[in-house]
Amino acid sequence: MSLSNQDIKRIANLAAIKISDEESSQYEAEINSLLTIFNSLKSIDTEGVEPLTHPLAMLEEVQLRLRDDVVTETDTPEHRDQLMSNAPASTEGVFLVPKVIE
Repeated sequence: MSLSNQDIKRIANLAAIKISDEESSQYEAEINSLLTIFNSLKSIDTEGVEPLTHPLAMLEEVQLRLRDDVVTETDTPEHRDQLMSNAPASTEGVFLVPKVIE
């Protein structure tokens, strides 16, 4: 898969980025180069290869520094009322927000 100059300009337009014709040609070459690399990665046989949790896990045992998922606050009506006191509008313990999509 490769992108044309027109594709690059359309993507720039969607991203609200103004680019010149020279920049468009440069980006076209760079993005197509990346797409070629990605396509070559697709052809690699990964059957039987275990996924890594960390890039260094391939070389040595890596322990991730993740904390235990422990509940530290209690869900009491008083605590909820305290949290909801900052809301500009709320009802029955939920935030009210203005409708933005018709």
